[in-house]
Amino acid sequence: MRTLCLRCLRPQDTCYCARVPRVDSRTHVVFLQHPRERRVAIGTARMAHLSLPNSELHVGVDFTGHARLAELAARPERVAVLFPGEEALPLEEARKNPPETLIVVDGTWPLARKLVKTNPALAGLPRIGFVPRRPSNYRIRSEPAEHCVSTIEAVVEVLGALEGDQSRFDALLGAFEYMVDTQLDRQSTRTGPGRKRIFKAPWRPPLELRAIAEDFERLVLLYAEANAHPLGEGVPSELVHLVAERPSTGEHFEALLAPRQPLAHSTALHVELSEAELRAGEPLEAGLARFQAFLRPEDKLAVWTTFALELLRRDGFPVPEAVNVRLACARALKQKAGGVEQGAELLGGPLERPWARGRAGRRLAALTSAVRELAERGRATAPPVPRTVAG
Repeated sequence: MRTLCLRCLRPQDTCYCARVPRVDSRTHVVFLQHPRERRVAIGTARMAHLSLPNSELHVGVDFTGHARLAELAARPERVAVLFPGEEALPLEEARKNPPETLIVVDGTWPLARKLVKTNPALAGLPRIGFVPRRPSNYRIRSEPAEHCVSTIEAVVEVLGALEGDQSRFDALLGAFEYMVDTQLDRQSTRTGPGRKRIFKAPWRPPLELRAIAEDFERLVLLYAEANAHPLGEGVPSELVHLVAERPSTGEHFEALLAPRQPLAHSTALHVELSEAELRAGEPLEAGLARFQAFLRPEDKLAVWTTFALELLRRDGFPVPEAVNVRLACARALKQKAGGVEQGAELLGGPLERPWARGRAGRRLAALTSAVRELAERGRATAPPVPRTVAG
């Protein structure tokens, strides 16, 4: 029987305590951890808590009557919850009036959503959402979408942005990276007892495919193009072409938006529209108002990458919940999907004909083809199959 470290709760031979730094923060962090996550040996909330002296950790699902949470909920002007949602403030806005206390919900996405839903006290607090600087390095645990990261990565990202000192908080990731590398190394060199086959419950399509199938009636597929200057020029990208389709009804939306800043010389080439067409676009406010009117309250966006969502958020548009189609495609293909047109071809379903202009029209048609095929696969069932476990 392996001996556990009583501080990090990892086996002694994989203990990461020596690599846990002490990083002071102005922001007080309160971790609310689902009990199931507490039993996960490779969880990261405890690691983050050990690194941040100005933090506390509470385990539970229903915090009704919890004195500490009630105290925090009574101070909405000073407390925020790190959790995505339609009403979540982007980091750029949160930086203007940073919270004194940040509540971080820890658990798998279904467990975290349940924890938030179970505690109405959290609903009255402002939320903060963010798009990570880079993909997660949590290679020992699958994430539901490419923009999802581990708890410690999220805390590092947000504290670095709120306090304006990203490199100081990046130091927290040393222990995390050590744990990931150690776990992968142990898996690759593992020797143990033989394996035996046991019966597994009936196969179900991956979560992402089921989500596309179950939400198909309320999906709105989205693609966007930008007036994008070279990175070195310091000019942020701006939305210039927005196309959307509701595949369940065939309803279409298109907005060509006049550039608000100088047109980059490569923009017309990349978006496959002439400069005259781009300059003749409608005002941003009018186009976004039309798109808002096109959407229904129950709609869920479906995108190939988060770029379109980032462009909309940058212009203050309230972005609803979104589905990552590229991740669903990769799950279905069991390989990287590449670009949206490549993904649609690999899936092998009937290819849609573009109805909108330019590259956006062509890629939205490919996105529509991919989503229709994924919805069909998500509705599929298969007989039970055996799985291999350690014996």
